[in-house]
Amino acid sequence: MFETGDYVVYGHTGICRVLGTTTMDMDGVPKDRLYYVLRPDGETEGKIFIPVENCKVQIRKTMSMEEVEELLESIPEIETLDIENDKMREEKYKECLKSCECKEMIRIIKTIYLRKKDRISKGKKVTATDERYLKMAEESVYSELSMLLGIPKGKMEGYISSRIRGRK
Repeated sequence: MFETGDYVVYGHTGICRVLGTTTMDMDGVPKDRLYYVLRPDGETEGKIFIPVENCKVQIRKTMSMEEVEELLESIPEIETLDIENDKMREEKYKECLKSCECKEMIRIIKTIYLRKKDRISKGKKVTATDERYLKMAEESVYSELSMLLGIPKGKMEGYISSRIRGRK
């Protein structure tokens, strides 16, 4: 169970702060069902109510600094997605995003980066699907790393690249 004040990653919403827990006084909702009250990062008014026993959308505590360092060190070894069939590409991307795990977001980013490079070298355009999922994966991982490292989100790609180059 999460505590008031914890920062969590909630599905596609991203970073949220746990404001507390509550029950709902609404018809059709069990009176004893407990809900987390979340506030998306960067918002001052919005609230999200999700059941503590939520099974539909992934929610997890943000990474520790140790986990951040492990992730950054492991990026060169994270394998790209093995997608043999273009029709399965979007399904694989969705599956990774649904996991809500930064390592899976990195897999998407690396896969699309290499695919993009290959397509451009062959004179082809980047697909709209690749662009859409690249943005979602980058937003997810860069937001969390930005908050934890205190580096502006717009500088995360450069920071990660310099960390990887520094390892070589």
